[in-house]
Parts: sequence; structure tokens; C-alpha cells
Amino acid sequence: MLQLSELWIYPIKSLGGISVTQAQVTDRGLAHDRRWLLVDENGIFLSQREHSILALFQPSLEDDTMIVRFQKATTFVQIPLHYQKKQELFTVSVWEDTIQAFEVDVAISAWFSQILGFTARLVYMPDESHRKVEQGFEITPNDITSFSDAYPFLIIGQSSLDDLNTRLKHPIAMNRFRPNFVFTGGEPYEEDTWVQFNIGALLFYGVKPCGRCVMTTIDQEKGIVSGKEPLKTLAKYRMKGNNVLFGQNLIAGNLGIVSVGTTIELLKKK
Repeated sequence: MLQLSELWIYPIKSLGGISVTQAQVTDRGLAHDRRWLLVDENGIFLSQREHSILALFQPSLEDDTMIVRFQKATTFVQIPLHYQKKQELFTVSVWEDTIQAFEVDVAISAWFSQILGFTARLVYMPDESHRKVEQGFEITPNDITSFSDAYPFLIIGQSSLDDLNTRLKHPIAMNRFRPNFVFTGGEPYEEDTWVQFNIGALLFYGVKPCGRCVMTTIDQEKGIVSGKEPLKTLAKYRMKGNNVLFGQNLIAGNLGIVSVGTTIELLKKK
């Protein structure tokens, strides 16, 4: 039996994730997932790829507020989850995409800047800002995503990680790969073949296997690059073209609530 075993959101792109037991599936990803972003003074997104220290910022949700702490420091910032007043928008960049966003609060940006040692601004993607998924892989012309790399959802099988860890000298945690959905059951890497499936009553489409980058080599607890693994090992058997593949990018077919423990039903495979 295929069963959803973990649900994750990453409210601020490239910062720590939050494990949840239930989440709202929206048109651009799980609710609150990567709706916030740290950008530099030029509006270009900040990532663990260049700044591994970002892994040490840990958000948590409390009622209508997100609290972000850095390591075990006593200082923290409180970020509202919802915004009533219309804000002044400006252009930020994620890869080749330009997106309209607004700065959450100059004091919050200053807190991040002080810890990082360079200018950073925390921005939010409002509902009226629409960012299309990667062209050629959409299900409908209206498919959008948040500040994620290119798609609204990512799924990985626990058996895929288990298989990888049998090949590694030092096993790694699932958080290296930042999935939204983790499932148990099935064969290693079988999510590669999923074209259409249900998680409970919700329909999802598997649209493109996920190409992995140097971010997977960052120890999420220490905020440092731990070496060349797991990319070195994955490249030996999970290489397609110039990409190392691990996990499947998804687009939702309908909206609703998804919960840990729900059964997954395969509808169409490659």
C-alpha cells in the first residue's frame, strides 16, 4: 500500500522546513509554502547554494504568525501570515523569472541582514502575483507556482531514500531533498513513472523528475557543505543528460486538504 507518510512546507525559500500533519493544497503549492523569499539589494533570490548559512534559520507557525529563529539564539522575528493592506510591489528574480512582490517589514529585513552580514530583504508573493510553471510541462495554461524553483509540489518515496542510503558511507536525511510529500510503500524511484495519481480525493500529475543540485550536499543541521555526497553517488546511477534525478515534480489537478496517513492511488504510469 502506498501511503503519505510526511508533509513538509518551506515558507521562506531556502530556509528550514516545517513538518505538518495536514495542509491546504492551493493553486501554487501547499498553503504558505515558499510564499516568502530573501533577496539581495538587487532583488535577486538568495539560496543555500551560495549561502549555506540559510539552513540554520528555522521557521515555525503559531496561529496567524510565522516565527523565525536562527539556530538556538533567543532573538527571533515574528512574521504575519496574512496581509490586509495593499503594499507597494517591486520586481524580484528567481532564476529566469521575474515576479512582483513586496517587502514584509524593513525591521525584519534588518534582522536577517545583521545575521547574514550583508543586505537582505524579506519579500512576500501576494495572491495577485502569478508565476507560471516551467513552460512545456504545464497541465493547463493557468498552472502557477510560488517562489519554488519551478513547480508547486515535489514528491519522494521513502524507499528511494532508503535505497540511496544503502549506497552511501554516511546515510543522509530526507531534508536534503526538500520534498513536500513523502510516501511509504512501493519500489525505489517508482515515483519517476507516476503520471497521474490521487492522494485521497486530490488529483496530482507527475510532470518532470527533479534535477538535483549542490544544495543536497549541505548538512541542514550544521549549515555547511558536507562534501560531494549524495550527488557523487547519485550521478553513478541516476544521471539523465546533465541532470542527477531524485524525486518527481507535481502539479495539482484540484484543491483541498491533504493529510498524513492518506492512501495514494495510482491512476496512470509511464
